[in-house]
Amino acid sequence: MKRICVFAGSNVGASPEFEQGAVRLGQLLAEQNIELVYGGSKIGLMGSIADSVLKSGGKVTGVMPKNLFKREIIHPLITEFHETETMHERKALMSDLADGYIALPGGIGTFEELFEVMCWAQIGIHKKPIGALNVLNYYEPVSDLVKKAATAGFMPQANVDLLIIEKQPEVLLEKMFNDNRGIRSDEIIDL
Repeated sequence: MKRICVFAGSNVGASPEFEQGAVRLGQLLAEQNIELVYGGSKIGLMGSIADSVLKSGGKVTGVMPKNLFKREIIHPLITEFHETETMHERKALMSDLADGYIALPGGIGTFEELFEVMCWAQIGIHKKPIGALNVLNYYEPVSDLVKKAATAGFMPQANVDLLIIEKQPEVLLEKMFNDNRGIRSDEIIDL
């Protein structure tokens, strides 16, 4: 993996551990020469991970639609910046640029981005690894929800296995590098 798209909140959250997790992940990405692709903001966990990658000597690509410029502040120091017309174009470009995805703690936008790339994997649009950094067990409810959907018969277990959830960023990256699960065509369920 040369580039990882990170979904993250535009707030830092109520606990310092959330930002510490973002900073550590950013350091690891730079150390492993993995470029960060993200939403382009200098605020919240988005800004924290971008700052961390940059301070550690790594590269950062930001992608932001024009209509968010008033609400989110563009990071002035990132390596590369792409401006899109819409949020849909933003997500498509971030996906095109990335070899994998990681969700940091965040709100509805982060959840939506995470579930979208899981859906894309489910229907065969990509076979890229998908991870969630489980700081303070933040993603346990998501894990429970996805497992419940499988046990309730709404999707196969293979879809549950698409999401790699780990507390330590080092372990998460290692598992993503070794991920070869993908989804077989006979496991795809139409939406």
